Amino acid sequence: LLIIWPLLRLVGPFLEWGQMCLLSELVRVGREPISRLNPVISASTTSPEETAQLASGLADMAMAGDLLVLVGDLGAGKTAFSKAYGAALGVEETMTSPTFTIAREYEGRLTLHHLDVYRLEQMAEVLDLDLPGLLESGGVVLIEWGDAIIPMLPADYLEVRFTFGEGDDDREIALNLVGENWESRTAAVTELAAGIGA
Repeated sequence: LLIIWPLLRLVGPFLEWGQMCLLSELVRVGREPISRLNPVISASTTSPEETAQLASGLADMAMAGDLLVLVGDLGAGKTAFSKAYGAALGVEETMTSPTFTIAREYEGRLTLHHLDVYRLEQMAEVLDLDLPGLLESGGVVLIEWGDAIIPMLPADYLEVRFTFGEGDDDREIALNLVGENWESRTAAVTELAAGIGA
């Protein structure tokens, strides 16, 4: 014990330093954008038709309980994407942006719950949407401006992030596959993105 105690006093500061480094790294990882921790697939479109092609392809692989989160500036193509997605699901009703109604429901091959959370002022309001209930109902949930409520989402969703390209109709679309359910479709989504415009 007399020998060990001086050694502990000698190495103690190094152990504390190592713990601090580990804690710092954990905090850093916790702050990393989620795109650094999940598969991200890029697609480039040069027209609304090509963006619709991407939406239709994703709808073709849709499964009950899927959640899609659409992110992008005003006019980037979120609602146009939603309409094409719905049409590919077999929705015959004219889809409109649910900005003022927050949520709309459409019937197709799968029920499509189309949400717009742009006007939600508090996170607590998300609870009123009953996302777990919508996801368990056997349909698909598509949320515009969904990045605003990511902390409230389950750990399994597809983030579709739109950014403007050089041309008026050019869009860079990042498909962020979050969770096992979406990661299992990485190959299919990659093939879809590669074939846009082909």
